[in-house]
Amino acid sequence: MKWTTGAGLTAAALLASTGLASAEGKLNIFNWGNYTSPELIEKFKKEYDVDVTVTDYDSNDTALAKVKAGGHGFDIVVPSHSYMPIWINEGLLLESRPDQMENFEHMSDRWKDVDWDPGRRFSVPWQWGTTGMAVNTSVYDGDPNTSAIFMDPPEELVGKVNVVPEMIDVMNLAIRYVGGEPCTSDREVLRKTRDAMMAARDKWMSMDYGTTEKLAAGDMVASVNWNGSTLRARMQNPDIVYGYPREGYPLWMDSAAVLADAQNPENAKLFLNFIMDPENAAMISNFARYANGIDGSEQYMAEDMKGAPEIDVPEEFQSAGAFNPSCPPEVQQMYTQIWTQLQK
Repeated sequence: MKWTTGAGLTAAALLASTGLASAEGKLNIFNWGNYTSPELIEKFKKEYDVDVTVTDYDSNDTALAKVKAGGHGFDIVVPSHSYMPIWINEGLLLESRPDQMENFEHMSDRWKDVDWDPGRRFSVPWQWGTTGMAVNTSVYDGDPNTSAIFMDPPEELVGKVNVVPEMIDVMNLAIRYVGGEPCTSDREVLRKTRDAMMAARDKWMSMDYGTTEKLAAGDMVASVNWNGSTLRARMQNPDIVYGYPREGYPLWMDSAAVLADAQNPENAKLFLNFIMDPENAAMISNFARYANGIDGSEQYMAEDMKGAPEIDVPEEFQSAGAFNPSCPPEVQQMYTQIWTQLQK
């Protein structure tokens, strides 16, 4: 990495304070699509003279399979919390010790010691949110706060519902809808879930990730969707509302981590420290419209995020939300069997 006077000296001081050393001036980030703030990347590039490349993926399973196959060339990945134990247990992540970095003090206490990364030895919060229902009220004026939107679509939504093809979120929404609990191995509950989803599938229009623009344009009338994506759609189309399924809905957190075979590990560690700065964390949120886990970022957040119903969960629905646990391998296998049938 090349250093120049001014910004270079600041960067050098930061590296010294975090125990990081300089590396070659490249960084390759592997992240969810439409999820990385260009402003953030430009700021990092200018401050540290690092050439940054961002490559998109569309699901946790896609990212995991790509990295396990090897030869990927990525330095940073951003798994969801329910997949993080898989990445750690399979030795795919570097123990980069964010807990020892300078900006760790800004991480909210709530996120400093989490089940999926105890003590934050591997990862840094990227964004967190909920998975619920997005509905266009110009077509549907019923209750949006139910998974019946996709599990038993009312007549006006038949053939107009999208389901994001993220297996864990959708499976756990469906399981909660039929009365079960996430990660259940109860075969009767799973059979009931499978049958209900297979019956509902014929009433869907698609299983697609590209929800934000399609919801805004009216190409999708309803969708299982994430809260930040729905907020972005509502900013373009005020008829879009977000619902919190009263039967139960997932909370999630995506976290940035350094890959064990990263080619630029020191730059990757520098990036983890960088995104724990409150102003930089706010750039991430202002782009994708999700909350982050960094204290002090609120003062830099866009005004239209403050009090937004997609961000602030109504009190009556708060108890229905829960983090998806990381299911045992045998349960994952049963989920995958159902999911494979659903996608045929």
